[in-house]
Amino acid sequence: MAGLRLGPLLRYTDGSCATVWVETNRPCTAEVRCADGARGTSRTFQIAGHHYALVPVSGLTPGKATEYDVLLDGAHVWPPPDSRFPPSVITTSPAVHEEMRIAFGSCRWAAPPAGGKDRVGPDALDTLSARIAADPQGARPDLLLLLGDQVYADEVSDATRHWIAGRRDLSEPPGDQVADYEEYTRLYYESWLDPEVRWLLSTVPSCMIFDDHDVIDDWNTSAAWLADMRATDWWRERVLSGLMSYWVYQQLGNLSPDELAADPLYAAVRETPDGTDVLRTFAARADADPASVRWSYRRDFGRVRLVMVDSRAARVLEEDRRTMLDPGEAAWLREQILDGRVGGENRDGDTEGRDSENGNRDGNGDGDGDGEQSAYDHLLIGTSLPWLLPHLVHDVEAWNAAMCVGERGARWARLGERIRRGADLEHWSAFPSSFDALADLIAEAGTDPGAPATVSVLSGDVHHAYVAEPSWPGRAPDARVAQLTCSPVHNSVPLSIRLGFRFGWSALARALGRRIARHGRCAPPAVGWRKTGGPWFGNQLMTLTLRGRSARLRLEQARAERDGASVLRMITDRELA
Repeated sequence: MAGLRLGPLLRYTDGSCATVWVETNRPCTAEVRCADGARGTSRTFQIAGHHYALVPVSGLTPGKATEYDVLLDGAHVWPPPDSRFPPSVITTSPAVHEEMRIAFGSCRWAAPPAGGKDRVGPDALDTLSARIAADPQGARPDLLLLLGDQVYADEVSDATRHWIAGRRDLSEPPGDQVADYEEYTRLYYESWLDPEVRWLLSTVPSCMIFDDHDVIDDWNTSAAWLADMRATDWWRERVLSGLMSYWVYQQLGNLSPDELAADPLYAAVRETPDGTDVLRTFAARADADPASVRWSYRRDFGRVRLVMVDSRAARVLEEDRRTMLDPGEAAWLREQILDGRVGGENRDGDTEGRDSENGNRDGNGDGDGDGEQSAYDHLLIGTSLPWLLPHLVHDVEAWNAAMCVGERGARWARLGERIRRGADLEHWSAFPSSFDALADLIAEAGTDPGAPATVSVLSGDVHHAYVAEPSWPGRAPDARVAQLTCSPVHNSVPLSIRLGFRFGWSALARALGRRIARHGRCAPPAVGWRKTGGPWFGNQLMTLTLRGRSARLRLEQARAERDGASVLRMITDRELA
């Protein structure tokens, strides 16, 4: 009898359709059946002995919430009969969005099993789930953005380490890190079978993007780093398994039903009895030629535009032309941001011959290829790595980039590479031309008669939360621009990180950074910026509430109560526009 191994995850939703992702224990037909009569079915596909389906659900009523069940080969499997949670629901977008709540964060270690000691404190996602379950009719996010490090392939739990030791010798590389696809599946089970998180992901739509720990710490830091990794005998299996599992567990659900229907990779995987070789060939090509595929994507929610940017796999790493985004990716980002804007650019078709097997191919989030849209009121740029960092960190990364390219000679270049790897110097500021290009693009998008009310860069990675606001020399954009960084959801925040980032935002650190940048002969960045909130440390989530042209930001942290329960405590609630 077919059973549910993982899921359901409610992924895409719009006014009349949705997608629901499941993993099953055998080949079967997965069905989603809604209380209002809407339904959808899909046959499972197979990857490395595992079975999956992404079920498109059509015929939903705009602006309504409807309960749903999951059936496998006609047998009911979700919700389980002993569930302590409310029914899972699909909530569709209304014809006119009056208000939208978007919760976001990154960096989540799986919470320990029930009764286990949590050494890093309450999980913010677990706590959010408990709050929604306690008041199903209350306010909840319309969308959950997970901005990277959904799993940690290089930092596994004790339970996973024990499980890995049962299948191979940990004294052989990569030791107690994940080695292959099967071990990646264990990470997702451990993270998403958490009862609170499992129910939350079944009832709140989600968008995801990877960061380094989804593959390995500091993934694609530099060309020298990549050459060293490729020289090992374990790296190829690791990176291919990481890309394959990301496509199955995360990327597929980012796409709309129309995009899925037009995706040749998805079609090829589903058409063959075992799609492993097809997907592995795709992953090998993605690793060898990152510019041939696209992991970035775009979603439009009424007058809110979300552009999720791949700031890991799309890099150009050669020192003499180092950029965060390859030329095709940079052109795509520009087109998505300016598409349909007054005075902007309209788009029809794809960019630079990118492979249509991955991500938004028509670029407008609805798969119709028409390129015609009205101006948006809010632009959200999701990138796992912050654009604006503490000034000292920014200046050190810019200095390091200058050293590594040879600004002070070969000896400094060798030292710079060692420092870059040891200190994780690989954010936007470590790619100065890309940093400035993003600043210019944001200014252009925020400065014209159809400018949005806000432009928000949403990021994680750095294990603290803050708000930073840029300023441009000369005319400022008409839009309110902010860097909103929120991390971690559930991870350690050691004292060294707290002290380091507090100092990094200080006036003394800013002066020190300027001196370091002068040694590197670094040009001043295209923008200045100041911290207007934080730094805040803890397991936390930010929520943007967008209504008309107004925007509010709330930061909440998970705190343990005396009775052992956890709650989300409001840390800040402020108006952005």
